[in-house]
Amino acid sequence: MCKKDEFYTLNGYRINEKYDDEKLTSSMEDYLEMICRLSEGQKEVRIGTISEKLHVKPSSASKMMLLLKEKGYISFEKYGHISISEKGLKMGGYLLYRHKVINEFLCALNNSDTELEQTEKIEHFINKKTVENLKKFTDKLKNYNK
Repeated sequence: MCKKDEFYTLNGYRINEKYDDEKLTSSMEDYLEMICRLSEGQKEVRIGTISEKLHVKPSSASKMMLLLKEKGYISFEKYGHISISEKGLKMGGYLLYRHKVINEFLCALNNSDTELEQTEKIEHFINKKTVENLKKFTDKLKNYNK
């Protein structure tokens, strides 16, 4: 187990994390977040759309759908549309929220309209407590600048 006051490589922190079979990888999070984002605006979500939006091959997207299905986040039949489960909606909703909070914080910090690339790089590495504190801080910052 990692000691909180010692340095490790990023991989070292990951290795020392308590193993959790329900934990999603960064890639799984990206796919689930995109499925939720797409399902907000359309009835059906398909592999081709996901692969296009995430700039991956359809075969890679299909493999990921099988993993997400196995974990209970989606329903998916080969060559069919993807349906998100209650479990997927709950996790996907949080992933969208986390993305929004981090992006708003970085936009406020950098005085920009979007910080998509930085948000995508950061979002997988911060915990819920940090997300909530970023939200509170960003809200205070926005109110201060009014």
